[in-house]
Amino acid sequence: MKKQKLLPPLDYLLAFEAAATCGSFAVAARHMNISETSISRKVRLLELHYDVPLFIRGHRSVTLTPQGHGLLTPVRTALNGLRDASQDMFSRRRKNAVTLAATNSVASLWLMPRLRRFNISNARIKIMLVASDSDEECLADTVDLSILRGEGDWPGFSARLLFGETVFPVCSPHYLRKNPQAAVLHDLPGLDLIEISNLHTEWMDWDSWLKHHGFSGRSVDGASLFNTYPLGIQAAVDGLGVALGWGHLVDRLLESGDLVRPLGNTCVRTSSGYYLLHRERQKPFPERRIVEDWLLKESASRKRYGPGPGAAVVVPSV
Repeated sequence: MKKQKLLPPLDYLLAFEAAATCGSFAVAARHMNISETSISRKVRLLELHYDVPLFIRGHRSVTLTPQGHGLLTPVRTALNGLRDASQDMFSRRRKNAVTLAATNSVASLWLMPRLRRFNISNARIKIMLVASDSDEECLADTVDLSILRGEGDWPGFSARLLFGETVFPVCSPHYLRKNPQAAVLHDLPGLDLIEISNLHTEWMDWDSWLKHHGFSGRSVDGASLFNTYPLGIQAAVDGLGVALGWGHLVDRLLESGDLVRPLGNTCVRTSSGYYLLHRERQKPFPERRIVEDWLLKESASRKRYGPGPGAAVVVPSV
């Protein structure tokens, strides 16, 4: 003799609960977005499963039998438990989305070209990317991982170096052809220099870069100003002048030929770098670790900038 299955299909129980709550197969059907015939059929199959009548059927309404009343409370409790568990799973997924903050330059020029490959390989992990040149915003409590420029010392944060700071002039090939003097260091102050205006006075600008190479006084009063680094780099790509390029941030544009280094290896290397940060007291979760490991692997595969004969400041190669 075939053994009777103890549990009926879940959709039978959902139809039963909806009909009992609504007091009508027609209303329950609209509530569940299925046909009234389908509701009626599922309830009938549930009655056949238990071999008891669960509803007294009226012309336009249904009422529970004593057996139906006895079944409704445990079914409703079980279904609500499943709904709560399902909601919790979705909430955990949203909670474990990884919020990654970075400077505008890193977000636009280093992260964005890499995100598509990451998303293809990690379709279930959502990265919320926050681009800001405000350290306060990038280090907010709501941020899981940050990429910031500095010396590696942020109290309360674990910091791992992604790449160092090597700065050199860049321009479009077209601009260099029209202005061959861009390949001569001492002619640079007389060219169309692209400058970035921001609140981070410690970030290198044309004045400080030129001073590292023996220039004195303010040489770039007539520079074109942009309020974010990505805009300044796009201006260089568009042939508007010569910008300061940060190694690793402009590598992709150098490789594609959109930008060139008119002075070859001439550069300034500093002791600063770009670091991956997370709060030491923050509880780790798997998605954050996956994103963190991905960023560190991307860092490990980066191009190395050797000191070179044109480096004004030499620090260990990063």
